[in-house]
Amino acid sequence: MASIFAKKPLAVLLGEANSSGHGTLQRTLGAGNLVALGVGAIIGAGLFVRTAAAAAQASGPGVTLAFIVAAIGCVFAGLCYAEFAAMIPIAGSAYTYAYTTMGEFVAWVIGWALIMEYALGAATVSIAWSEYLNKLLQVFGKSLPYNLSHSPFESAVVNGTVEHGLINLPALFIIVALSLLLIKGTQESALFNAIVVVLKVAIVLVFIAVGWQFINPVNHTPYLIPENAEPVKNAAGVVVREYTEWNKHGWGGILGGAAIVFFAFIGFDAVSTAAQEAKNPKRDMPIGILGSLAVCTVLYILFGHVLTGVANWREFADPALGGEASVTYAIKAHMPGYEWLGTAVTVAILLGFSSVILVMLMGQSRVFFSMAKDGLMPKAFSDLHPRFNTPYKSNLALLVFVGGFAAFVPGSVAGDLTSFGTLLAFVLVSIGVWLMRRSDPDQPRPFRSPLSSASFPLVPILGAAVCTLMILALDTNTLKLALGWMLIGFIVYFLYGKRNSMLQKGVVVVPTEMDEEAFIKPNKDNL
Repeated sequence: MASIFAKKPLAVLLGEANSSGHGTLQRTLGAGNLVALGVGAIIGAGLFVRTAAAAAQASGPGVTLAFIVAAIGCVFAGLCYAEFAAMIPIAGSAYTYAYTTMGEFVAWVIGWALIMEYALGAATVSIAWSEYLNKLLQVFGKSLPYNLSHSPFESAVVNGTVEHGLINLPALFIIVALSLLLIKGTQESALFNAIVVVLKVAIVLVFIAVGWQFINPVNHTPYLIPENAEPVKNAAGVVVREYTEWNKHGWGGILGGAAIVFFAFIGFDAVSTAAQEAKNPKRDMPIGILGSLAVCTVLYILFGHVLTGVANWREFADPALGGEASVTYAIKAHMPGYEWLGTAVTVAILLGFSSVILVMLMGQSRVFFSMAKDGLMPKAFSDLHPRFNTPYKSNLALLVFVGGFAAFVPGSVAGDLTSFGTLLAFVLVSIGVWLMRRSDPDQPRPFRSPLSSASFPLVPILGAAVCTLMILALDTNTLKLALGWMLIGFIVYFLYGKRNSMLQKGVVVVPTEMDEEAFIKPNKDNL
């Protein structure tokens, strides 16, 4: 039995990347598709919900600086992702990169953490999709029955009577619809995503352009929350926000806000899960990853500046205002004559949720695809559809698991676990670039992250450091839940993954189209 830190030979990964024919994913995505994929995953609930939340809880008008801090961490990690994705254009993203740089156990840790980002994230967003669908219907005087749009664990007083949830059908519907679209084909999914991206970005631009006229400079003074800021009370006089902790005011508040708005950047890494489906990955992957990150960062900074200029950040501190309806509230309260824009924002959020769910489901299925090929997940997850050439069994399994979560579990369960899973992957990918520079310095790198040499790994160090700081800035309950999830993952690995691993058995599958001479069997140093 091999060591749990045995590494998958780089030559095998490169062979898989260059193989073709049945059993391999088809290369149908161009640079534009990949940028749209990234923007589709990034611009969603985070922009419309987390901006006001970060301003009210920690950053004030300085939420624009919080976006910059979060973006800097993402840029460092993005450069590392781009180097890996161009060098090893294969499905699996951070999981695959870790397997060849840090060994099987670390790869499993990342793969398990990515479930928090993709699978649980998709379920949580689908529940929010259901809520916003109901809000949109209410604009037209309609609404969904409470028992058919909430989980069995939820209840509320509706029209004077207590209603109990039975099943969240809208959340289940969107999971089923997008899963079937992914099974149909990657190119079709990319086309749908591109249309959605154009529509929701257009609505964001309209809000920025119109809202700029209603900015009150007084709302931007002071720009950072002062240490002695008065606590915020609700209409009943109860204190709902205090600002005494280090990460709730001043520059500490910028870091705390960055940890909150980081959720809004989740998604650009999902581009790397589609590396095996890119037409020209050496050129297109860096463009897709860094291009989507650049577009969204600019939009986020402008959006945050307008939102905190239109309404004072303290207004968002009341949960009744600073929650999901924060942007709509700001429009109705401070932008007279543009109430229609509030409805448009609700539509943009629905569109944003749809594309985020699509990319998350796609990303998770590709991670499962890679893990199954390595024996760490059931083999069925790596089976491709005989006609559509997509990992349909993986998509069907996610349809059942994520759909079940969406239909019967409250959305608050997952919480910020998606942020933790993503940040952990970013940290390990950043470290992996440096390790790969040391172990394989002569390997061709179509894209090289700057200042990342084996002797001077500045970008990887900064990427790992900034993302680690944001992990530490997450709330204690989130960190406890994340630790519990990872402990479950360790148990699953030692009971199933280690026993079924191809590498542990000394068996590495050679792609059928791969040159036998290029295949290097695991040597004793690897094992």
